[in-house]
Amino acid sequence: MAADSRRPRLVNERTNGTVASVVEFAVTRTERRRGLLGRDGLDLSAAFMLAPCPAVHTAFMRFAIDVVFVDREGRVRKIVRGLAPWRISASLGAYAAIEFTAGVERDLVPGDRLYLSSSNDAGGAGVLMSLARAISAAA
Repeated sequence: MAADSRRPRLVNERTNGTVASVVEFAVTRTERRRGLLGRDGLDLSAAFMLAPCPAVHTAFMRFAIDVVFVDREGRVRKIVRGLAPWRISASLGAYAAIEFTAGVERDLVPGDRLYLSSSNDAGGAGVLMSLARAISAAA
């Protein structure tokens, strides 16, 4: 899926690399409850961000996911790779959970800061937005 220039992309501040070129938000109780249920997968370039969300489960899901838990500033607190269906994971103090297709190599480590950018160019001068501000705007 090609990135939409009107939608922000998820960027790693340490590497200045794009983590996801498409970001979906689940910020209402109904959206968070639904999550990725009913889907057969998630695009390789996409991220699904749930907030507030310190824990996720994969009950009734059809595929495994990678989960990155972040605080309000977008700092990576915990990374869970290959969370299979019918499992649960949590991170105390996390503000949001970001779900990705399992098994795709992403250069992420705990402590990295993730942010949203409206620029399509890595390092471009687009609007930088904290995850907490973006989530508030999406609500």
